Amino acid sequence: MPYENLAGRTAVVTGAASGIGEAVAVLLASQGARVALLARREERLTAIAGKIRADGGQALAVGADVTDEASVAEAADRIHAEYGRVDLVVNSAGVMLPHPVDARRADEWQRMLDTNVAGVLRITGAFTGDLVGAAADGRTADVVNISSIAAHASFPNYAVYGATKAAVTYLSQALRSEFGPRDVRVTNIEPGVVESELRTHIEDAELARQVEGIVDEVGALSAEELADLVAYATSRPRRVNLRQIVALPTRQV
Repeated sequence: MPYENLAGRTAVVTGAASGIGEAVAVLLASQGARVALLARREERLTAIAGKIRADGGQALAVGADVTDEASVAEAADRIHAEYGRVDLVVNSAGVMLPHPVDARRADEWQRMLDTNVAGVLRITGAFTGDLVGAAADGRTADVVNISSIAAHASFPNYAVYGATKAAVTYLSQALRSEFGPRDVRVTNIEPGVVESELRTHIEDAELARQVEGIVDEVGALSAEELADLVAYATSRPRRVNLRQIVALPTRQV
């Protein structure tokens, strides 16, 4: 379906090598946005960007690690050089590494904190000047954060992951108080069960089986369905901010 207000915009999408991030990048580009795709897997990004261009869209593959400040700064410099000012940022990069807290997997805790929370801060910070400037010029400016229903619903063995997503949900609320008065919109999206690579991050066989059981029971949203929500929210008139969207499979309660 066509979306108004996306053609001519310049978007940055993290986690764009797969899943929700890839689907968002492809959809935004199909609607006339210039899209910078960010992720660590540069070869995969290059393939996706090539397909977008083959379909008539504009795409730039930028290898970057959101856990590294220098990498983010370098990516921002390249995007500015190629595309100029950014007016749409989608923070989709994330990792989900479930274990009971008493397993004391401090390495996984740090990885989730660095990616899911600090990564959002790094990317948002790198493009805040762009967003505020675009809004001051009368253009639409958006930050979209992909959080999770785990921000509110607790699940055994997912305490740290849920805590990182609760932080993203709170951060979105706090950013809205800072950005809203400057006409920059902030949308927080909290999906339930989604078909994505996050499930492949689970090393424990029993936990992986539990997730598959949940998917069999309630189903899963597709990445394209989440991308549709991002496109819908960011294509509203600039005075309308869809601040919080919870999206679940109908059978998930």
